[in-house]
Amino acid sequence: MDGIRAPVHPLVPVAVAPQLVPDDADLRHYSLYFNRELSWIDFNWRVLYQALDERTPLLERARFLAITQSNLDEFFGKRVGGLKSLLHAGVTQVSADGRTPAEQLNLIRAAVLPMQERMTHAWENDVRPAVERETGIEIVEWKQLSEAEQRELTNYFRSNIYPILTPLAVDPAHPFPFISNLSLSLAITLIHPRRGTEHFARVKLPVTRRRWIRIGQSNKYIAIEQLVAEHVPELFRGMQVKSTHLFRVTRSTELEYDNDEAEDLLELISEELRERRFAPVIRLEIDRSMPVGMRELLVRELELTDDDVYEVDGLLDLTSLNTFADLDFPTLRFPPWEPVVPAPLKHVGESETEADIFAVIRAGDLLVHHPYESFAASVERFVENAASDPRVLAIKQTLYRMSDDSRVARALIRAAEAGKQVAVLVELTASLDEERNINWAQRMENAGVHVTYGVVGLKTHTKITLVVREDTDGIRTYCHIGTGNYHERTAKLYTDIGCFTCLPVIGRDIVNLFHHLTGFAPEQKYSHLLVAPRDMRRCLMELIEREIALGSRGHMILKMNGIDDVDMIEALYRASRAGVQIDLIVRGHSRLRPGVPGISDHIRLISIVGRFLEHDRIFYFHNNGAPDVFIGSADLRRRNLEERVEVLARIEDPALKHRLRAILDAALNDNTTAWELRADGRYVLRRGTPPRNYQETLMLQALADRGK
Repeated sequence: MDGIRAPVHPLVPVAVAPQLVPDDADLRHYSLYFNRELSWIDFNWRVLYQALDERTPLLERARFLAITQSNLDEFFGKRVGGLKSLLHAGVTQVSADGRTPAEQLNLIRAAVLPMQERMTHAWENDVRPAVERETGIEIVEWKQLSEAEQRELTNYFRSNIYPILTPLAVDPAHPFPFISNLSLSLAITLIHPRRGTEHFARVKLPVTRRRWIRIGQSNKYIAIEQLVAEHVPELFRGMQVKSTHLFRVTRSTELEYDNDEAEDLLELISEELRERRFAPVIRLEIDRSMPVGMRELLVRELELTDDDVYEVDGLLDLTSLNTFADLDFPTLRFPPWEPVVPAPLKHVGESETEADIFAVIRAGDLLVHHPYESFAASVERFVENAASDPRVLAIKQTLYRMSDDSRVARALIRAAEAGKQVAVLVELTASLDEERNINWAQRMENAGVHVTYGVVGLKTHTKITLVVREDTDGIRTYCHIGTGNYHERTAKLYTDIGCFTCLPVIGRDIVNLFHHLTGFAPEQKYSHLLVAPRDMRRCLMELIEREIALGSRGHMILKMNGIDDVDMIEALYRASRAGVQIDLIVRGHSRLRPGVPGISDHIRLISIVGRFLEHDRIFYFHNNGAPDVFIGSADLRRRNLEERVEVLARIEDPALKHRLRAILDAALNDNTTAWELRADGRYVLRRGTPPRNYQETLMLQALADRGK
């Protein structure tokens, strides 16, 4: 298999900055660890590559540009915001790779600048011309329009946009206006015609309705900033407009919760959300043609430095490109994918005489893999059937992220209204989903659901459901353990695995876990679950040590979203030194440095970035031919092992173990969307013949299983 260096990675070795490993280096030496933040930026390069790769359908390339921008926005809000907080607090403690917050911020800027430039160039010079050519649409500027089209847009502006706008002047009587996070604004320089004085004003663009305006029934689209900028004189009658330029700010979204001091977590999070609106600005994106004086005013008023400013030579804020990605041109998008109904559930609920989902689970453990298999026909059906089944006595569930119109949450409300015991743990501090979770928590509580908010000081990230049912032979527990959120929309976009079981040992463990989550039971015992932070780290270390004892006969395959925990990485380095074969499938960032002679030369690490977001976690330990296999919510990150309630569940059924191993092998054999991490920090995109695309392989397998 020949690897190629992706052309979108001009700064990969700089971004992760691998350093020379001294001969006497111990396994915690900073040279053996990549920087977490810069490794994440490297991940976003791999996402961006999907937009640059001509194998990607054209409109999906526009969508990947929007995703890359959205990822970068979140990175700045959370990670850069966090580093700046450390910097302002005077923290000088170095990261695992030996860098202070200030050094990391400098490296982040050096890595982001070429990424921003490449994103803009891709849209302006490659994707946009191709979209216009292949679809027949035109993305136009005001000056390109006919007089009739301009009149039509002027009428539209006066009727639909002008009433919404709030022009804000800046002078001694009008302080610099508040600018909300990720909003698009026009910075305007005005001249007073009689006094000749210069004034600054700001107009926020109402892009929440829509940014791209279709001109009548034509195929022409114009950006709202073009339309508003052309009509700025109508907002400031009697003033002369000197210049108008677009800008955008990013505020820190890294909230600090003091759970130990909070008497009411719901009130605390609500207050923190209100305060987030006024969090410090950490990034200013501007139109590259913005005059120096206007730029300096924004930097001064927003309390920034020049290093916080990012100039854009083209379209500012690419998240709006989803408008074009959603155009109805099927041949320019990924072929439609409809998740298949898992074979054991094909006839569930079709009639009163058919077996219910509980009968299917009693017949044997069931594994489902989304989005290849239907979330609606499995997980949602499980919760909805539990809500309506008169034999069900209680439902307990953890909810980390929910959709706006969650069928799962609505089913829980119906169950409570029907008199069932329903207990739900809602994680209020799920980043960027706090407000939605608060709303659902209040609605469920009003319906009689017992709502709790988790263990003090910990974020509850595990994804589990417990149903207690009175069967004909006694009370039985039915459980679902998943790797992903109970979220209908992301279940179609993220790859996640869930296991349904009624094994008493699993049910007992999950009952005990809910007793811990809703009550006081810190010393709870678990036989088949690895629970963080109580015992997951210790149990994983024991499993790694067992493979180390096997030496070259040892083998581990670990699939996750990120790896940054230094203790776990050190243990994997020790395993590599012992000759254990270690295959890591890590979608996102990695502090681990594979392929270092004498230290990690038995470790192979790949990242798969494709049509769906890889999100499932699978942990396989060979155990000399008697493998232990786990699925769950945790990555090998310090926050998962120490700061969150997480669960990894041991899979007992041999057939399910075999299926999970087949999934892992398919991922490791990918030579189309898999990037292999080298010791020097480069991610190399695999190429081979015949092509093997991991996600397409699983889609074809799902279709084949449906036909059986």
